[in-house]
Amino acid sequence: MEEQEKEVNVLDELHKGACMGQDAIHFILDKVTEDGLKKELDIQYNKYKKIADEIKELYPEYSDRKPHETSTMNKVMTWYGIEMRTMTDDSTSKLAELLMQGTNMGIIEGRRLLNHKHTDENVNRLVAEYVEMQEAAVENLKKFL
Repeated sequence: MEEQEKEVNVLDELHKGACMGQDAIHFILDKVTEDGLKKELDIQYNKYKKIADEIKELYPEYSDRKPHETSTMNKVMTWYGIEMRTMTDDSTSKLAELLMQGTNMGIIEGRRLLNHKHTDENVNRLVAEYVEMQEAAVENLKKFL
């Protein structure tokens, strides 16, 4: 049972990260004026959604609960942070920078999960997919700086 709890914890962290990525994109999208960035964010949003959906499919193998979501407080803090940081500068460059900062935090957490949580093959594959997706997102966002 202890082994399954480790898998559940990793899936919960991953799900929270995917939800937070979706929330950040949702909160920032109405500020985006550049069509290329809008398109990129639509792609990223769908990738986060795909990973969240994969987690929901895999989760019942380890637990009869549902994956943890981001709390209302975290959503409010994300929204507030975006609002405060874009109050005086909501340029495409600034928006890309904010998204990159959040994505880099997700990469760090994902790498920690890969390096320190020895999970089964399915969970490990999902974490690796998450990290690779975020690393590609950072590369794609660089052109908007």
